[in-house]
Amino acid sequence: MKRLLFVGMILLMCISSCSEDANEFMSDGTITGIDFRECFCCGGYFIEINDSTYRFYKVPSGSDVPLENPVFPIYVKLDWAKADTVCLGDEIKVLNIKLR
Repeated sequence: MKRLLFVGMILLMCISSCSEDANEFMSDGTITGIDFRECFCCGGYFIEINDSTYRFYKVPSGSDVPLENPVFPIYVKLDWAKADTVCLGDEIKVLNIKLR
């Protein structure tokens, strides 16, 4: 009986130590600044994800990422996809985002 209780406690500790928060988002990113270039396809914000720099134009409503008066860099976790319509080729669409 003691052995069964011991194994149960070990399993309970292993299961409770697993965290789904680590897998909640597909990428970590750093919003590094605003794209101030003046061209037809320019604008938005620069973000670094996995050693690559992309741009996005907006975050989903209800996100906690402060883009009104930002102080860069902003460290975030996000789900994203390549933009459907691309102009310069570096545009992404932010699907879900939160501060790290």
